[in-house]
Amino acid sequence: MADIETVQIDTSDVDKWVGKEVVFAEMWDPCNATDIRRWVQAMDYPNPIHWDQEFAAASRFGGVVAPQSFAVNMDYGHGCHPACVGHIPGSHLIFAGEEWWFFGVDIRPGDHFTQQRRFDGYSIAETGFAGPTMFTRGDTVHTNQRGETVAKERATAIRYLVEEARKRAVYDKEKRSPRRWSNAELVELNRIRYDWILSNRDGRSPRFADVQVGDRLPRRVMGPHSKVTFANECRAFRQNIWGTWRWNPPAGVHDPALDDAGFAKNMTYDHAASKIDPREHDGLYRGPSSGHVNDEKGEQVGMGGSYGYGAAMNAWHLDTVAYWAGHEGYIWHSKTQFRSPAFEGDVTWIDGEVIEKLATSEFGCPIVRVQIRMTTQDGDEILKGIADVGLPA
Repeated sequence: MADIETVQIDTSDVDKWVGKEVVFAEMWDPCNATDIRRWVQAMDYPNPIHWDQEFAAASRFGGVVAPQSFAVNMDYGHGCHPACVGHIPGSHLIFAGEEWWFFGVDIRPGDHFTQQRRFDGYSIAETGFAGPTMFTRGDTVHTNQRGETVAKERATAIRYLVEEARKRAVYDKEKRSPRRWSNAELVELNRIRYDWILSNRDGRSPRFADVQVGDRLPRRVMGPHSKVTFANECRAFRQNIWGTWRWNPPAGVHDPALDDAGFAKNMTYDHAASKIDPREHDGLYRGPSSGHVNDEKGEQVGMGGSYGYGAAMNAWHLDTVAYWAGHEGYIWHSKTQFRSPAFEGDVTWIDGEVIEKLATSEFGCPIVRVQIRMTTQDGDEILKGIADVGLPA
């Protein structure tokens, strides 16, 4: 292998897609209440407006409504695919962050989305994880069946050379084995989780005038993460259920995602084989999600074992802020950076703080800006994000 200083990423096949519309795929069916319930169950978000029919019917929503985090679940590819087009020899990818803009439209059972996706471009930087690393950006606009723009996402992916990541062994399994938790520790984690559930189960919204810079959100804990929780997260994504989506490129348009979606060779799909055996295309048995629950595959792509989903971490961020903001609150904008995945055996602490208040904003209403930090039990930061939240006066 070449010295670290001389290793380069071959961008020739990626360059031709910059600025172009890419990834043409669409869900066959509208979402339903069970899809929403499955999502919040997998994301461990027990807000009753999203799963309890009687509670939701008595609320201002008049029935089960999806959380804002569910927008990514109305899409193909966990929101990341427009950032992952073009072939890079010897590469794999992981998510690096998400930015979302929302437009005041609820997602409800019966909604069907179409998407317009565009590859925005990339930058390359040296990282300790994998040497020369490509940070790619892809945009998705989500439109519902009434023609309303519901959300826009800009996803960032990290595309890296697998052999370089394995050589550096930042996440080597010898350095990090799954943590085992005592019964007493699990009891305490469950107590903190339950206290968080009770912190705003009724959905009361803080008033803008009453919120102060420095106010802290109730602390939330996720985990311990395991292959079971990772599999539940994967199965909550509608795209991973057999037969739920289709390719739909316009006539005469070639979709680069059919050729290469940026995954390592042993963690990609087999489109032809999936026509007979749908496991070949469900992500978990075969495909990019298999590395999340298969230690050997996780090690092969430099992750040292089983690890969690960036899209799930972003959902934890949105859900945590939304729970604090209550039924009258609304997240207009959110941006997250992923520092590291959530690994098997770890717990994730989620801490939030109000860092700014704006009496006027580009969203036409007063907002408070909330900063979220996610850390492991050892204090390592795995996510940092902000959310711009509208609250009642």
